[in-house]
Amino acid sequence: MRRLFLLSIFVAAGVLSLSAQHKTLREWGFPTGIFETGKYNAITDVPGVTVGHVTCIEGDSIRTGVTAIVPHQGDIFRNKVPAAIYVGNGFGKLAGVTQVRELGNIETPVILTNTLSVAAGIEGAVRYTLMQPGHERENSVNAIVGETNDGRLNKIRQMRVTPQMVIDAIERAHGGPVEQGNVGAGTGTICFGFKGGIGTSSRVLPQSLGGYTIGVLVQTNYGGILEIDGVQVGQKLQKHDFINHVRKTENVDGSCMMVVITDAPLDSRNLERVAKRAMMGMAKTGGIASNGSGDYVIALSVAPENLIPDKAKTVTSTVLANGEMSSIFAATIEATAEALWNSLFMADSMTGRNGYHVDALPVEQVLEMLRNR
Repeated sequence: MRRLFLLSIFVAAGVLSLSAQHKTLREWGFPTGIFETGKYNAITDVPGVTVGHVTCIEGDSIRTGVTAIVPHQGDIFRNKVPAAIYVGNGFGKLAGVTQVRELGNIETPVILTNTLSVAAGIEGAVRYTLMQPGHERENSVNAIVGETNDGRLNKIRQMRVTPQMVIDAIERAHGGPVEQGNVGAGTGTICFGFKGGIGTSSRVLPQSLGGYTIGVLVQTNYGGILEIDGVQVGQKLQKHDFINHVRKTENVDGSCMMVVITDAPLDSRNLERVAKRAMMGMAKTGGIASNGSGDYVIALSVAPENLIPDKAKTVTSTVLANGEMSSIFAATIEATAEALWNSLFMADSMTGRNGYHVDALPVEQVLEMLRNR
């Protein structure tokens, strides 16, 4: 017990150190897009949304974790959240997708973890839901659990993530600033050959466009040819997935999970349209949704008036008209791209399984490219 306690302190200290040393792209003086961010430039700028991480670093080979996104602070199972899922490329294991497509809502927090821990993610989310007051007679819970494969840095076959870690991540979820980089489900991930991780960003539309907030959180573990704010970084650094086809040193495959939450009153149909635009944000970073990459978007609306009461016989919703969606699409693209870039800027170099080492993005070189474009 003492060893585990000391480990948790070490991991927490590492997270604090990472946050203190790193800056997001915007904090370096390179704001992207035309819309303003929320106060924290995070998914938690959407009212009621909280995020929790459990980071698991043990010895020289365990580099993994769990991230939980809680969409509202009520009983999610009793007040379900309008939702949609878009599959950019289906080489992945997203639990709960068919029920979301059938019913158009979710009833648990969204859990992110590694590929071989999806089962633990399901069990943790289900156990958390069943232990809530008033759920004593429930016999069915549709857990939403996404993943990326951290097996190059993490000894993934040990399946170190436990259901209790998932419950802990949910219970630790908080508003305000969100830890980014090598934390939670992003602990062992790799992006464009550099250290990836968790990233987040937000946009707030002007009142003339509804004043809605759009927040995005990502878990990055994908490849392609890195672009940052229009600059061909991967080409300039001579580090990208096809340079050796020409010299095959990097792996184009991987995965990316993107979670988009808004307080705009949207139904599942228009949320799917929003989710599709998040893939455009991924494209702005140079991601290509390769053959072996599981690229998924989960889009939610937490407009209080449109939460779906579990026992209701009829539901009356107020939803935005199609003609009002374009600004939300644009804001989603902006926030997704910035969240993906932030996952790189906020990550730190890491050595893991079998001594495998991944460097962080060379920030100073990238900033020089951006200054001299």
